Amino acid sequence: MKSLPLILLLSFTLVASHLTAQKLKVNDVPAATSATDRWQGFLQRQRLMENSLVKNLPFRNIGPTIMSGRVVDLEVDPQDPTHFYVAYASGGLWETKNEGASFSPLFDNEIVMTIGDIAVDWTEKILYVGTGENNSSRSSYSGYGLFKSTDNGQSWSHLGLPESHHIGRVIVHPDNPKMLWVAVLGPLYSSSESSGVYRTVDGGVSWEKTLYVDKKSGIVELILNPRNPDELIAAAWQKDRKAWNFEESGKGSAMFKSTDGGITWLNISSGDNGFPDTEGTGRIGLAYAPSNPEIVYAILDNQDRRDEDEKETHTVTKNLLRNTTIDAFLALTNNELNDFLDRENFPDEYNAVDIKEDVKSGKVKPQDLVSYLEDANSLLFDTPVKGAEVYRSDNGGETWKKTHADYIDALVFSYGYYFGQIRVDGQNPDILYTMGVPLIKSTDGGSTWSITDMENVHADHHALWVNPSRPGHLINGNDGGVNISYDFGETWVKCNSTAVGQLYTVNADMAEPYNVYAGLQDNGVWKGPSNYTYSRSWLEEGKYPYERLMGGDGMQVVIDTRTNDLVYTGYQFGNYFRINTSTGDQKYITPKHKLGEAPLRWNWQSPILLSSHNQDIVYFGSNKFHRSMNQGEDFETLSDDLTLGGKKGDVAYGTLTSITESPIRFGLLYAGSDDGLIHMSKDAGQTWEKVTTGLPTNLWVSRVSASGHAEGRVYASLNGYRWDHFDALIYSSDDYGKTWTQIGLDLPKEPVNVIKEDPENENILYVGTDHGAYVSLDRGQTFMAFAEGLPAVAVHDLVIHPRDKDLILGTHGRSIYVADIESLQQLPGLNDHVKVFPISEKNFSERWGTKGSWHWDGYNEPKTVIETYVSNGGTATLDISMDSLTLKSWTAELDRGLNYIEYDFTLDSSQVKDLQMKLELENTLEARDNGKYYLPAGEYTLTLATGELKTSAPLKVNPPREAPKRKGSE
Repeated sequence: MKSLPLILLLSFTLVASHLTAQKLKVNDVPAATSATDRWQGFLQRQRLMENSLVKNLPFRNIGPTIMSGRVVDLEVDPQDPTHFYVAYASGGLWETKNEGASFSPLFDNEIVMTIGDIAVDWTEKILYVGTGENNSSRSSYSGYGLFKSTDNGQSWSHLGLPESHHIGRVIVHPDNPKMLWVAVLGPLYSSSESSGVYRTVDGGVSWEKTLYVDKKSGIVELILNPRNPDELIAAAWQKDRKAWNFEESGKGSAMFKSTDGGITWLNISSGDNGFPDTEGTGRIGLAYAPSNPEIVYAILDNQDRRDEDEKETHTVTKNLLRNTTIDAFLALTNNELNDFLDRENFPDEYNAVDIKEDVKSGKVKPQDLVSYLEDANSLLFDTPVKGAEVYRSDNGGETWKKTHADYIDALVFSYGYYFGQIRVDGQNPDILYTMGVPLIKSTDGGSTWSITDMENVHADHHALWVNPSRPGHLINGNDGGVNISYDFGETWVKCNSTAVGQLYTVNADMAEPYNVYAGLQDNGVWKGPSNYTYSRSWLEEGKYPYERLMGGDGMQVVIDTRTNDLVYTGYQFGNYFRINTSTGDQKYITPKHKLGEAPLRWNWQSPILLSSHNQDIVYFGSNKFHRSMNQGEDFETLSDDLTLGGKKGDVAYGTLTSITESPIRFGLLYAGSDDGLIHMSKDAGQTWEKVTTGLPTNLWVSRVSASGHAEGRVYASLNGYRWDHFDALIYSSDDYGKTWTQIGLDLPKEPVNVIKEDPENENILYVGTDHGAYVSLDRGQTFMAFAEGLPAVAVHDLVIHPRDKDLILGTHGRSIYVADIESLQQLPGLNDHVKVFPISEKNFSERWGTKGSWHWDGYNEPKTVIETYVSNGGTATLDISMDSLTLKSWTAELDRGLNYIEYDFTLDSSQVKDLQMKLELENTLEARDNGKYYLPAGEYTLTLATGELKTSAPLKVNPPREAPKRKGSE
């Protein structure tokens, strides 16, 4: 017989069947999801919250906060710079009223949390949020247009532009609050005609698109003349991002100017006016000089290649080896060739003598030395583009001149798409700042540049406010948070108190209390205690509770739980290490290809796994499967390519993304790839069988998860984010992947990042999507949403702690959340209509109800949480009794499902004498300092009644702990 919760759950979820996504057909290229379908998905998310049995299950945030997520914009009160708003790429909108000492979130529960730009009408006190990050990163989520709040973020209204996806800038007319301009960048992974400059004159009731370039070119920047609101300059950006390639420039990138309030536009960067107009013209950032708006600055990401003679400074170079003959190669001196090997960090096993012998024998070719090096990570940095260039116009944009003679090196490298901001001092038009990996400053109009961000400031800068009234006062937003300077960037204060970390992965060890491990975007890998609560006390104590294990972009983490000392983790593109956290020893363990072989293709987040059957065994995935039997000391490559073979492009693709092993059977493995393949092995990786029959193709396999309850059972999630396809696609198989069944048909249209099975109860599945976390009690037939304490943030990873029965969520924007799921694990088999779960025992203390040891402390007040389940919501009565004596009674409004009721161990004053008599107490029960009476040590009963239903559970108060007696005491 089905349990009652499941019957009720099915009754309300089946009514939403009209929202069920159509199954993708095999060989389909996924279509971008429409704004209409996305809104219906948002409504479905709300339904799954409202009808959830677990919506009251409380989540607590355990940080970390010392590092941050990506800041994309700042808006500062011009009358009071201690009051400002911070927009995060995926962590929502936050406000501070005390110059960054603390922040409050304001945009947690809308259809999206991702932000591209914010604007504030300080006179009318109106907030505007343009959703959809504009940095075009790997995790730049799509927005849903423009939102407005007139009550400082307590409520929001949608102002339209739902197909905008990503918004570059929002501008409010300084004198007319009903007039706004919005720069719409458009979709990241699909083409659309939604991009352009939009203008409204009625406060967003209606919009007119006044500037449009083409399907590949959106508007990334828009600035308003501070002295003439009829004059605007917009920057269009041509880009085309795919999972395997990113074209970040083109002839569609250009600047346009309007002198009639954005009604008509004129291209001001074409022709012979000094500004590049080539296929290499990339992202453009703009700024007027506030003190003289005739002066306009532009920062350009120039993707045109540098001249050949400027690139080569050594005898042996990659270009030489690409084009050399065998005879010319053999004529190189050994010192020249070894110098090249040293510069390019070839493994020590390679040397000039042996390589020349291999070339003579035909085993390798000179060109193989170049092929050996050119993986995705090297190409990210080594592509010889011109990079960042700064241009200045002294006539409002009619003509332009580059401000500097030399290249601005080590600023944006070849990935200028990630940056594109420039700012000008409010009083001196020759002082300007531009942002890339470092934040740099010029005091001579851009002729020369110096770095400003020193210690205490993270890299990768995306937002900067320059005080127009006080020279040198800066507020900076970067990938690590918010910093403030009052001396032109010489010294900085860090303002990180918010848990807005962008996790890729999360894991946990088996210490007591257990530790969590987080791999974060651009913030490395961190380890910290699972019982962490935010506090500034670490500044006094000198040590933050979390510690950094690794730099770069933090990736997957696995822990040898036999000792909890050995940790395997690393940074992007498969650069992984074995770390002994007790000794600090590190060993680089990434397998390498051989000279003459094609480089291994490593995903940005390469999968690594320790066998649960023998944790000396390490599984590792590039485009091939690698196994170590000795803790990563050496690896065997056991498979051929387990992908479709990659595609031509500048992004690593055709890589493994997920590896799982059956907890039941050693060597039963599954591997998923970014191009939609899943392979299965029953012999620990020696042989592999493709098991994707019936699954849609061309989708990213975000997770494969082998069941711990049935040997042949396996779950998989497919993700269409990189097609702007947002269906929730999860599948199960009971025959080792030979056939698959789609499950989770009632999930909203949100790409799925992770699916995992509960280790205690085979009927429970957990899913993390780009907008939250969900649970199923019936193996995926229906789902419910988690809600309490959890914003609508992307959940990239999750772990169920087997001993502590905690659900740990790794979010991409709000750090780590933890919830106790011991009661939830019992729900699928629960046949009771009402239940009180076991209540934790408490030791009585004479300190209950008294002042703390410090004069200014509050009262010591105990509490416990009474966990209950009711099949129908409504008013419930709770009684605390001893035998037939009722000591306390109160009512509570309960929702259907799980409820959490706080109780403080007090009894009613009217029952004190009766309890004294019943217990035959020698001492009178006295009211404590706070005027309350507390239950003495004893065994009590809590009874919960709702309607005709009633249940009870024991409540025990133990005697006080006895202090150890001193020697000689009787």
